[in-house]
Amino acid sequence: MVNLFPLWAAILSCTAYFYPDLFISGKQMIVPLLSLIMFTMGLTLTWRHFQDTLKYPGIILLTMAIQFTVMPLLAWLLSGSFNLTNEQSAGMMLVGCSAGGTASNVICYLARGNVALSILMTLSSTVAAIFMTPLLTLVFMDQSISPPFPDLMKSLLELVMIPVMLGTMLNTLFHKRINTIHHFLPLMASLAIVIIIAVIVSLNQPQIKNMGHTLLAAVALHNIGGMLAGYAIPWLLRYDTQTCRTASIEVGMQNSGLSVALAVTYFSSAAALPGALFSIWHNLSGSLAAMIWRKYDA
Repeated sequence: MVNLFPLWAAILSCTAYFYPDLFISGKQMIVPLLSLIMFTMGLTLTWRHFQDTLKYPGIILLTMAIQFTVMPLLAWLLSGSFNLTNEQSAGMMLVGCSAGGTASNVICYLARGNVALSILMTLSSTVAAIFMTPLLTLVFMDQSISPPFPDLMKSLLELVMIPVMLGTMLNTLFHKRINTIHHFLPLMASLAIVIIIAVIVSLNQPQIKNMGHTLLAAVALHNIGGMLAGYAIPWLLRYDTQTCRTASIEVGMQNSGLSVALAVTYFSSAAALPGALFSIWHNLSGSLAAMIWRKYDA
């Protein structure tokens, strides 16, 4: 069931596209489901995982360096190569200049990456985005854009840190009992992320219907290029496979929700389309990568 979850994601996404009314009402479920996934991830961790990860800050800094150089550069190159409109190019750049998204933590968990490291990477890139996003948008777009940092930190705490820390605390205190349900946790996370993807598709169905194949290709290549760079650079520096997977997912899976909010605030709803499309695509591509890595481990 877990290994085939990209198939379930594709089936439910198609269903949500053709019958959006079936899933639109699930909008209110996205936040609770994300919190549930983060809690189940916490149940697989102990404090030692975070302590061990903090001993090697170099990989966190390396991943942020890749994220805030490769992703904006790719967005800029792809926008020019595909002759995107000014609004579409702005949306692409906003995705490229954003921090890592919380979905990266979920996919990392399903891909058997280093979950504690993924969480710390997301937290670090979110804090760095206070300075990097305005700087990068000024360099590439000649416009200073300030991300809503208080809202970002609040959502990060509520969606990621608190559920994960609660799960970690319970697993540390009652490890023997919780260990008996560890095999079921990836299935719970898989089902939840499939439902979330379907709801996102249904909410963005009108925009998807009107998008061009050129924009889809640009968004897909942006994500894939980020994931490849995130894996290749640590691999060349002789990091282990699990760390390379974690960096790959963190770099390739941006906070597309932030880019949509910035696009609507500073540009237009049309500029928000690349971010909305990215939020769907990176969940599907990340799910596929997780399935491949799980099969490779098996």
